[in-house]
Amino acid sequence: MANYSPFIRPKVLCFVGWYLPGYKAGGPIRTITNMISQLSGEFDFLIVTRDRDQSDTVPYPNILIDKWNTIGQAKVFYASPSTFSFLGMMRLLRETPHDILYLNSFFSPVATIIPLIIRRIGLYGKKPVIIAPRGEFSVGALALKAIKKKIYIAFAKLTGIHRNLIWQASSEFETEDISRTMFNIMVAPNIMVAPNIMVAPDLLPVPVHPIAEQTFAHHVARMPGPLRAVFLSRISPMKNLDYLLRALNKVTVALDLSLYGPAEDLVYWSLCQSLIQTLPSHITVTYKGGVTHEQVAAIFAAHDVFFFPTRGENFGHVIYESLAAGTAVIVSDQTPWQSDQHGAVEVLALVHLDDWTAAINDRASFNDHAYAAQREAALRYAHTYLATSPALEQNRNLFLLALGSSS
Repeated sequence: MANYSPFIRPKVLCFVGWYLPGYKAGGPIRTITNMISQLSGEFDFLIVTRDRDQSDTVPYPNILIDKWNTIGQAKVFYASPSTFSFLGMMRLLRETPHDILYLNSFFSPVATIIPLIIRRIGLYGKKPVIIAPRGEFSVGALALKAIKKKIYIAFAKLTGIHRNLIWQASSEFETEDISRTMFNIMVAPNIMVAPNIMVAPDLLPVPVHPIAEQTFAHHVARMPGPLRAVFLSRISPMKNLDYLLRALNKVTVALDLSLYGPAEDLVYWSLCQSLIQTLPSHITVTYKGGVTHEQVAAIFAAHDVFFFPTRGENFGHVIYESLAAGTAVIVSDQTPWQSDQHGAVEVLALVHLDDWTAAINDRASFNDHAYAAQREAALRYAHTYLATSPALEQNRNLFLLALGSSS
């Protein structure tokens, strides 16, 4: 391993499409912020990102654009559109002192592909590079814009721009996706399994996030009336809201569904709106827009169940956040999460739409005792995940492996 002084923290230069105070990109932002919060005592993190949130046309207020900002425990460079470019990325790569380059996408044109091309043509040097696909190799993800993705994967294999780097898989589940997709440009030992780090506050009979006790107590009992369901995610084909709406079309119980998340794909959102119009009168759907991360726990705590028929997640921060708020999850079989015998998590295949309808009808039939047990099971599931997860050690080892590879 290279000789690094214990008194000088190694510097990790992290390229990511969006970062705080943005929230529309969802889980990847939480991945990076959680990693920084727990490893900043051992590594210095330098984040290069856009100067605005996903789909926004104006920069964030109160930031220095094209300059380094101190945001929490990291240094963040908010790049203007002219800087978030080939020449801008090359300048940042060459002028920013760092020990590791950390890329948080496979398909991002500017935040990943450009740095890898710069590296391939010999303008970067031999510093270690880690790439985290963040679920982009799941079967569901690759099926979206499939032709364009196949062309780029073929280009990547032909040119070797991913040669001699380290792949981060967030689970064994994702290791298989990486191996299946990119098997002929790397070998298995170069895939490190390093699950996303979750913040680990106390898990008492209240949500892990700072909600007032009385707010949680108000929602812990099953409220009379329709089942209160929530869908909280980006509204895009990948998150599969239309599938949920089709399942609801056959539900026989009264249900109120709240939709939270940015309408990322307006054509897809138009399809979902059309499906909403066809639902029976005892099903009510209300779109409530995007939310910041600070609002998420309170929203989950105010609902009885979270429906998430995603087409693929490498981890699924939103699943953990629902459980940590005491709200059970019905999720597709395209994530690493497993069913819980106590009802905290119910995993259903996407090939059987009627199973989703039946599960929704079943949840609505819960009495107060069953509902309370389900909420306790959700909190317990979240607590067990935190107590047993090797995530922190594995993420630390990922960076140490990269440092060792540079020697």
